[in-house]
Amino acid sequence: MVEGTRGWGRRDVFRRGLLIVGGVAIGGGASEAWQSTQRRLPIAGGPASATLGSGQQDVGAGTVDVFWSGRTSSRLVALTFDDGPAPQWTPMVLDTLAQHQVPATFFMVGAQVRRHGDVVRGRLAGHEVGNHSWEHRDLAELDAAEAYDDLRRSHDAIAEVTGTQPTLLRPPYGHLGGAVLHAAARLDYRLVLWSLQMVEREFPDDPAGHARRIVAEVRPGTIVLGHDVGAHRRLVALRGLTDMINGLRSRGYTFVTVSALLRASVTPAPTR
Repeated sequence: MVEGTRGWGRRDVFRRGLLIVGGVAIGGGASEAWQSTQRRLPIAGGPASATLGSGQQDVGAGTVDVFWSGRTSSRLVALTFDDGPAPQWTPMVLDTLAQHQVPATFFMVGAQVRRHGDVVRGRLAGHEVGNHSWEHRDLAELDAAEAYDDLRRSHDAIAEVTGTQPTLLRPPYGHLGGAVLHAAARLDYRLVLWSLQMVEREFPDDPAGHARRIVAEVRPGTIVLGHDVGAHRRLVALRGLTDMINGLRSRGYTFVTVSALLRASVTPAPTR
């Protein structure tokens, strides 16, 4: 029994030695092996990658800021509307905002701007326009070059129609990937998501109820997501927009564009 145990111990030690040697060899070539494998997969240089090639990265200022809300204790709120413009609903939204002298930020789809530029041309004074992609494709599924080409095309269309270069990006569905970050950096965009979304499904045929829900949930610095294009149910939110505005003003809130909200935000003091 003693001899058998000792023999097994020697074999075990031998095997462990082989594993250690093999592990060193694997570890030494791991980086090269990973690169070789991943170059054949969409992750390296694909949607997940925030780099493009191995050369100098052409990324504008070299940073990307991402915002869900503003950092402020002041009662400021930013209304945002996605997916337009379109002749069915965008004029209704602009009319309501004009009636109540409320600025907003519109994240526009480039192809929609090309088709329906007349809907917003000359009507955006006091408002702000951001980029929401060319055709509302999921940018998180594109590689860096594709994401950039999509956003550049939309950027140029928005600038041509509105006369203003957009500086904000809201990716469709709020999906962020490395390629989106890379493209946003190249275009010197700030990425803007949201901290509160209009929930039309929960209030069918009840614009006032929906407005009360949004009013109750807004906090200082909230960025509210709405839509001025889409399924018919979304009209619940737009038809209750006046109640929403009046309700928030009764709570002491001031409406600002996203950029104005971010300018008013307090930068946290560095910690040591």
